[in-house]
Amino acid sequence: MTDPGERLRSSLAADQGVGAEFDSPIAMEAMRATRVLHAADQEPLPAPGRIRVVTIANQKGGVGKTTSTVNLGVALAMYGLRTLVIDLDPQGNTSTALGVEHTVGTPSIYDALVGDNTLAEVTHPTTASPNLLCVPATIDLAGAEIELVSVVAREHRLRRSIEAYLHELPAEERPHYVLIDCPPSLGLLTLNALVAGDEVLIPIQCEYYALEGLGQLLSNIDLVRAHLNPGISVSTILLTMYDGRTKLADQVADEVRNHFGDLVLTAVIPRNVRVSEAPGYGQSVLTYDPGSRGSTSYVEAAREFAHRGVALPPAAAPSKAPPPPPVAAPPAPPSVAAMVLGQPVASPGPRGRHAT
Repeated sequence: MTDPGERLRSSLAADQGVGAEFDSPIAMEAMRATRVLHAADQEPLPAPGRIRVVTIANQKGGVGKTTSTVNLGVALAMYGLRTLVIDLDPQGNTSTALGVEHTVGTPSIYDALVGDNTLAEVTHPTTASPNLLCVPATIDLAGAEIELVSVVAREHRLRRSIEAYLHELPAEERPHYVLIDCPPSLGLLTLNALVAGDEVLIPIQCEYYALEGLGQLLSNIDLVRAHLNPGISVSTILLTMYDGRTKLADQVADEVRNHFGDLVLTAVIPRNVRVSEAPGYGQSVLTYDPGSRGSTSYVEAAREFAHRGVALPPAAAPSKAPPPPPVAAPPAPPSVAAMVLGQPVASPGPRGRHAT
């Protein structure tokens, strides 16, 4: 595999037709930083064929889920796509990186999952871009898995919140992307995210430990597809923490590409200290150091991710009537067959995703 920084410089030179004055790495990074800082003045990224609800999951911690959620979200928003980021990790690192308040008492995703708040009531603006909104996570979310155990249809709470949120918005204000950052586990919160999403993006660290739990994650996605969300699929694999100085990184990357094929993005996220420093300032790496290798890599990944979304078929247009409340009418009495066979009495609600 070629060095990610070299590939970025080559692609940038090809796109812009730059001359010899941009041959040095410093000049190329300065030019790239200028492009990121003036992203609003450039041609926007293409809008997807439908609203993309993307669950970013990996049961292993420290592989770049939160970092990828934040920086992909900022890149998409800076280049003209309306994006909603949902922080489903009780640690609240996504909220921190986006500069969104998430202390105790802040309206958060906990209030939408366990309480009666709508998603619109717990959505906050970010400083990264006017196109980027965030639903933060507070420490209260740590107890949500226990509190949701006795809730009816607990696996569908997040999906219903998202669908109601999209239904309430005018078509021109609906987000193009909904990115859901999952905790590093396969508990009820991650299950909610998998039921809510249409796609799964899996960040994979370029080390062998990152591959060990991948089979279990894929098995759980298959189970969710079979029983809870038939529309879910793994659409994207993103290689993170690539260290071009080691042969191990190349070996892991090659294995992932050989196994997953076209699902793996061409863009690779390198190890970069600026990516780790940015959250300490409540920023993404794109706003903290737009000329860094981490920033340029995430812009490339977001561009590739957005172009893949153009080919998606449009979803069916939603009806103009608002969705019925969950308890609008008492359920019909169960039939004898339902009681004997243990079949569900009430059929599930509509599963379609709203069109853009």
